[in-house]
Amino acid sequence: MKLVLDKKHGTRVEFIAKDVSTTFANMMRRYGLSRVPVLAIESVTFYDNTSAFWDEYIAHRLGLMPLTTPDKTPASAEIIFSLDAEGPKVVYASDMTSSDKDIIVAKGNIAIVTLGTNQHLRFEAKAVLGTARKHAKFQAGLLSYGAEGDDVRFMVESFMQMEPAEVVLRSCELIEADIEAVEEALGKKSEKKKAVKKPKKAKAPKKEEAKEEKAKASKEKEEKK
Repeated sequence: MKLVLDKKHGTRVEFIAKDVSTTFANMMRRYGLSRVPVLAIESVTFYDNTSAFWDEYIAHRLGLMPLTTPDKTPASAEIIFSLDAEGPKVVYASDMTSSDKDIIVAKGNIAIVTLGTNQHLRFEAKAVLGTARKHAKFQAGLLSYGAEGDDVRFMVESFMQMEPAEVVLRSCELIEADIEAVEEALGKKSEKKKAVKKPKKAKAPKKEEAKEEKAKASKEKEEKK
């Protein structure tokens, strides 16, 4: 399989895959849509909310905010986002404090709520890993493809939790892991390719051997005369 990058812009990328069947392309699409783990806010504890919106409304908004999800994030990870804000002001996603500096809301300018004078909002939100098979808020992005002759064109759009190329790479890693799990279950482990050793270069003859060869060649030359 050979990949050729065609377009790349922000959260979108397009590439052409050569020597790939549409069956394989559809498998990659389905894995990217529903199997790539993503962080999202799962529960919110409100300590004070005197805004114009109910707790459930704000919790729903928080759950749909895209959170940056580093590769190899542990399945048991629990990230706490806390907020303590007082009006009058517009409360943005960037106003929340994360318990992990590497995990934040991907777009800090998303508005959570507008607080009026003397209105107060204080809560703690817990983010966990999940997949889109459980809820759409855990979806990493959109993947689609189209056949172009013998090639397949992929279009990938990330929902900002990771780069669009990462969605493809993590999908491939999951496919590979599932294949290895099947092989192990059937008692047939794939053999790792052994590194091919390059042949050693012939050593240059030592000075004495070179002299002997030279003397032998001269003797043969004289005998021919």
